[in-house]
Amino acid sequence: MEPRKTSIYNTIDMAPQLEYYANTLPHQEIKIRPSLDVLRKTFEVSFPPVEKNISLLSFFLTLQLMRCMLNIWGVILFLRLTWITSQAGIVLGLVIIALAVSVTTTTALSISAIATNGESGTYFMISRTLGPELGASIGLIFSLANALAVALHTVGFSEVVRDLMRSYGTIMVDSLNDVRIIGVVTVTILLFITFGGMDWEAKAQIFFFIVLMASFVDYLVGTLIPPTPLKKSQGFFGYDRDIFIENLTPSWRGPDGNFFRQFAIFFPACTGILSGANISGDLKDPSTAIPKGTLMAIFCTTLSYVVIVITSGASTVRDASGNMTDLMTGNSTSGCLGPACKLGWNFTTCVQSQTCSQGLANYSQVMGLISGSYYLIVAGVFAATLSSALGFLVSAPKIFQCLCKDNVYPYISFFGKGYGKNNEPLRGYILTYLIAVAIILVAQLNIIAPIISNFFLCSYCLINLSCFHASIVNSPGWRPAFKYYNKWTALYGAMASFALMFAFTWWAALGTWFVISLLFIYITYFKRPNVNWGSSIQASSYNMALSFSVSLTDVKDHVKNFRPQCLVMTGPPKQRPALVDFVGCFTKQVSLMICGNIIMEPDKQTQFQDSTDQYVKWLNKRKVRSFYTQFTADTLRDGVRYLMQASGLGKLKPNTLVIGFKSKWMESSPTTYHFFHTLCVRIILFNLYDNTYLLLFAANDISENSDQVKTVFKNAGGTKTIDVYWIADDGGLIVLVPYLLTRRKRWRSCKIRVFILGDEENMKESRDAKIICVFLMPCSMNKFLESVAPYRLYDEQQEGVSVQELKKKEPWKISDKQSLPVAHGDCPSALYIAWLDALTCGLHCPAVLVRGNQENVLTFYCQ
Repeated sequence: MEPRKTSIYNTIDMAPQLEYYANTLPHQEIKIRPSLDVLRKTFEVSFPPVEKNISLLSFFLTLQLMRCMLNIWGVILFLRLTWITSQAGIVLGLVIIALAVSVTTTTALSISAIATNGESGTYFMISRTLGPELGASIGLIFSLANALAVALHTVGFSEVVRDLMRSYGTIMVDSLNDVRIIGVVTVTILLFITFGGMDWEAKAQIFFFIVLMASFVDYLVGTLIPPTPLKKSQGFFGYDRDIFIENLTPSWRGPDGNFFRQFAIFFPACTGILSGANISGDLKDPSTAIPKGTLMAIFCTTLSYVVIVITSGASTVRDASGNMTDLMTGNSTSGCLGPACKLGWNFTTCVQSQTCSQGLANYSQVMGLISGSYYLIVAGVFAATLSSALGFLVSAPKIFQCLCKDNVYPYISFFGKGYGKNNEPLRGYILTYLIAVAIILVAQLNIIAPIISNFFLCSYCLINLSCFHASIVNSPGWRPAFKYYNKWTALYGAMASFALMFAFTWWAALGTWFVISLLFIYITYFKRPNVNWGSSIQASSYNMALSFSVSLTDVKDHVKNFRPQCLVMTGPPKQRPALVDFVGCFTKQVSLMICGNIIMEPDKQTQFQDSTDQYVKWLNKRKVRSFYTQFTADTLRDGVRYLMQASGLGKLKPNTLVIGFKSKWMESSPTTYHFFHTLCVRIILFNLYDNTYLLLFAANDISENSDQVKTVFKNAGGTKTIDVYWIADDGGLIVLVPYLLTRRKRWRSCKIRVFILGDEENMKESRDAKIICVFLMPCSMNKFLESVAPYRLYDEQQEGVSVQELKKKEPWKISDKQSLPVAHGDCPSALYIAWLDALTCGLHCPAVLVRGNQENVLTFYCQ
């Protein structure tokens, strides 16, 4: 490609390209869009061609229908479906299929919606929709389910091989151990095939699909061929009305003889629907291939199940002996039981003694009996079981590799390392192999199948839930190309999957959800991964917050619900940790806290663009629940006033301003503390326990290098007291704040002592309150006079000069008549600061000066 030269007429402002929006897709190179700064400049730029690895694998992966059908068909189809028909009967057998398909179909619709909302695999669908808390948990469960499915299909294959060996008189150890030996050898061979790469796996799947199609044709042809006497002795008589009617109703037998147990055993025959979605990132056109391929695969496999249930139930009796001697020579059927009597066979003896070894209820390979060629059905069993086992052996490590790369859980990244050009997770293959071997050693298909059903149902539940949740939150990012889904069908799929888990194996369901809950708690409260996946949970939180905030605007304020919603002028929060910690003590879990920072215009250029994120991270790390906001202003006074008016939303607006006292105020320019003039000036004082901090509105001077400094407000308060001097009745805020402090664990043992001014009558009303006389100590008065001396006009000593003339030059100075600390509206800033400094003189503990606005914040009656 020729390098593209730009000029003022030919910019690099490119037309829309998909690569610019693909930065969240797995295994793809991110392409960064030119910034505005780049676009404003002209220079030569070249766009190298994007190299795409097009191989034979890409062609095979477009055969979505084939992959889904191969993974859906498996061991249950050939070895258990006819047995389920004998147990449940044709009618309930079809009900089992319909119920299972209803779950998988709704899940397929949800998969199609989620998959066409972006290009990713199954794990990415769930995790990026539900977030790391639930998505990572179900990703772990889903990868485990795929690993267990490898064992299921391998055991099914091993059973067929064992039966073949026994038919030729070959036994290695015994019936159970032979399955274990064959299973371990088989899964080991499959492991080496996967080591050969995905191209080998795709070629093998093509071969298996052809064999499967041939075995189905062989079975259907076999149902039309008149049976031989040997096949009749084994229970197959061809299509017969009496046999069909007899097999319509159920005949429950043994420990697995109930509806939900049969359902649990059958359900793994429907669990391959995610095979196409697992590779959606590699498909040529996933938005078309996944919906069409998955739904068509469900339809075709369901049709095959229905055909097998009806044809086997209409042509084969439940019980047969397999003995040619049971052929009746006469026409008498007295004492004969079952529909085979009318067809000339008497299996009554084995039925009554429960020793029948043939028929739907006793022989696992009835499909081979019915078919035209038994060995072609055996080949079909091999193809179905090995293709499914191979498919799950490949998908389980791939899913786990994605989970490892997200680095949500510790100590698992070792298994996510990829090798070769296709990034093959060889370590993940070995881990899956070891899990499969452990389950293969169980060697009993009827035990393994319900457990696997439990894990897959859990996955389907979460998939449907993610689709439903993404639909109801109406996030702009939820716009799937597949339009034929419905949020209510997704909800049905989630609820049905959840209910069936407990109906199948309640203890396994409890265990699964318990593990998911533990993983959820771990990620939510301990790990807290620093990831942002744009999940539907984030969208839901926004919707709920917006809805509640809007509804709160219609609620009238009441004194019983008053909360001190604080705007705390912290500046950069980590520079004033004591101020942040103090306010966080009485606002956390109770009310609003906003940390405000006023940036002067001259300092605007030195502020980092990502400073907001840095300060929010600092607050989160300190476990302070607060918002952080920056505001640019010409002066500090204007910034505080504007920020107080602009902060908050609706009823969630600050009603309390918290500012730190500047102890070295005399060394600063008068303009730096002039904004104090805007504050309320009648002061109430309450003392906390001993510490070196001196706080006005719970703050001290700037602390340097204080990333996570531990302040007094992070320590336990013990049994010390909080002394409150309620000098003036301004509404009771001075009493409410210490009460909120004692609701925190570290302050719970502290006692509150309230001191008020009053006479004997007030004393009777207040009962426990003490009457004290509040006055300034001599040291405080001297401190006050020394503080205000540099700011006095000494106007009475200057003859012929008016106070107004002197004030024009230095408006912050104090006239002789203003020397007394009376809080008038025109009180100079220097006088006000000196007054506060004098009040706190000599205190060696944190002090807070509080002033209400004359409105009640306390209730003494049920109003």
